[in-house]
Amino acid sequence: MAKEIAIGVRGEANEMVKFEHTLTAHHPELPPVYSTPDMIRLMETAAFHALQSYCERDEITVGTSINVEHRAASGIGSQIKAEAVLESFDGRFYTMRVTARDDVREIGRGTVGRAVVSISKFQEKMKGTGSEGAP
Repeated sequence: MAKEIAIGVRGEANEMVKFEHTLTAHHPELPPVYSTPDMIRLMETAAFHALQSYCERDEITVGTSINVEHRAASGIGSQIKAEAVLESFDGRFYTMRVTARDDVREIGRGTVGRAVVSISKFQEKMKGTGSEGAP
């Protein structure tokens, strides 16, 4: 089990918007703005960074829920910073308050849920389910 984690612990992740992060990369008829799935990925990465140093042995945290609003568009070349702050823990699930900002303003906010899992126990549980390659 992970070490006790204090409410308020923080993590962050940063990236510059490249073409591959845009709606256009997935659908040519859409505008070249930062996609919601990429913003959520960056928020999840920030949450992972906030909690990972508290994990022991072969433990990691994995995403369990997402409730996010994408509130403003950011174009190619924008610097995006996601931040995650531990808001609560219910004995099994961690709730992280997440935000994303570009060079000018907040572009997204919400919460993500995470749980601690043992990689070896998870892989053992997955044997026989037909999901050997799944994370």
